[in-house]
Amino acid sequence: MAFDGFITKAVVTELKNNIIGAKVNKVFEPTKTEIVLGLYNNGINYALNISTNPEFCRINLTNHSKPNPQNAYNYCMLLRKYLIGGKIVNISNYDLERTIEIDFECYNDLNDLVVRKLFVEIMSRQSNIILTNENNIIIDTLKHFDNNVRELLPAHEYSFTPINKISFLIQNKENFIYIINSNNETSLTKILANTFIGFSKPFIKETLKILNINDLEYTSSDLEKLFDYINNLIKNMGTLNVSCKLINDKDYTIFLNPDFNNNEFNSSININFFLDDFYFNKETNALFINSRNNLLKIVSDTLKKVNKKIKNINLKLKECEEMDKFKLYGELLTANLYKISSLSNTNEITLENYYDENKLITIPLDISLSIQKNIEKYFKKYNKLKNALEIVSEQKKEAEKELTYIESIVFSLSNAKNINDISEVYEEISENVITKKANFSKNKISSKKNTSNAEMKLEKNIFEGYTIYIGKNNIQNDYISLKLANPNDIWFHAQKIHGSHILLRNPENLDLSDIPENVLFKCACLAKENSKASNSLNVCIDYCYSKFVKKSSGSKPGMVIYNNFKTIIVK
Repeated sequence: MAFDGFITKAVVTELKNNIIGAKVNKVFEPTKTEIVLGLYNNGINYALNISTNPEFCRINLTNHSKPNPQNAYNYCMLLRKYLIGGKIVNISNYDLERTIEIDFECYNDLNDLVVRKLFVEIMSRQSNIILTNENNIIIDTLKHFDNNVRELLPAHEYSFTPINKISFLIQNKENFIYIINSNNETSLTKILANTFIGFSKPFIKETLKILNINDLEYTSSDLEKLFDYINNLIKNMGTLNVSCKLINDKDYTIFLNPDFNNNEFNSSININFFLDDFYFNKETNALFINSRNNLLKIVSDTLKKVNKKIKNINLKLKECEEMDKFKLYGELLTANLYKISSLSNTNEITLENYYDENKLITIPLDISLSIQKNIEKYFKKYNKLKNALEIVSEQKKEAEKELTYIESIVFSLSNAKNINDISEVYEEISENVITKKANFSKNKISSKKNTSNAEMKLEKNIFEGYTIYIGKNNIQNDYISLKLANPNDIWFHAQKIHGSHILLRNPENLDLSDIPENVLFKCACLAKENSKASNSLNVCIDYCYSKFVKKSSGSKPGMVIYNNFKTIIVK
């Protein structure tokens, strides 16, 4: 993402026009890579967001609030100590570099007026926030770096990163054209990016596109036009003549409005708030994906364990299938005991099976045991497997219920559209053993159920004057089916498939036959679209009055039983 020198210059210019003289009244550190300064200036409250996150590093005014940790980080406490009550007296950046200096007038412990400086470096992984005194001696930094180039450590003198490029700001048109023409590189984009401070490739490419200049074949006239455009862009920064626009989903650039009027007094902060929305959406989406993947991994691991448990149970059940054979062996040996009591040192015996038309059956024997002990052994095996069958059968029922529930969680996570959906799923399973290893403590939503605003979170459709509610997870499904629904409302669900509970409001208590078929079919289609079988060709959707939907005692969230239903096949 192109937070380049031009974006930095534009942001600093807008900040100069709006927050010079602002007083610092709050300091927050939402994450270990982010600082938010609460400012007050001329009756207006501002929030200055500074992020050193490698993917989203930037500085801009923000309108988006972020959760504040209960215990402040050390650097946040340090900034509160040195900056709260201070006044911003200057904001600047050198040339088109991505280093911003913010100067504060503050009072020290002796009530003397002093200057403190906050240097913000926007450099991807090397991004940092450095607090110094008026002599540029570092008080502390958000990140501590110690390398061969410079030392960013407390009590050391702060120094800028060495610059190995040419400044565009001090060039005239002739020098600019000469520098480009004397370069051996054929691509204009590469020449500008590698030669001049602050030029990013997305900015250059979009500028060439706006000016209709070929990247490989350009004339001196094209270079003059390019120089004039960039000069005008810089002169108009901080005004409505300069804007940002999206290049694609991942990037943006700054540009000069085609009908600019060189009015430098129509100041704005549109660049700041464009960046605010752009990065907030990116961060929210990244948080959503990371949270969903984190929970999916934990739930999937649990799913594997339950499947393995069921596999072992099935092996035990298969073993139990032989219990009748052991009973038969014991009974046949007992019935023929008078014939075989004298036998010894034999590992098998053949007898007539009077349960199967006296067909011959060979019974294995343990030669180390007597015939009587062999009989006891077979009856003991039979009784052991008989008892095991009862226990294991019950275990299988519980394991299959758990499997069904976990699969419904996987479906809810796969069906989630935003971070609120993920939070609701996490709230549902927060006290479940499957989330004990989840790293969600910082973003944990209280597990206390709050149904006062549950209806507000539901997806709601209006079709032909009828209101339709759609549950996106098990908590919403339970709320729809058991609390929101009136007895004569119509309830829909995909048959024997994980999916959303759909509720059709029936305020006039109409009979099913009186509700328009297209309304019923619309609800059935929604049930299919919001189910695990959304891509299937034919899906059976059951529907009934809500009064026929019940929840078994002790059943998991979202698990209900229903009867007196009809079925629609959605193709």
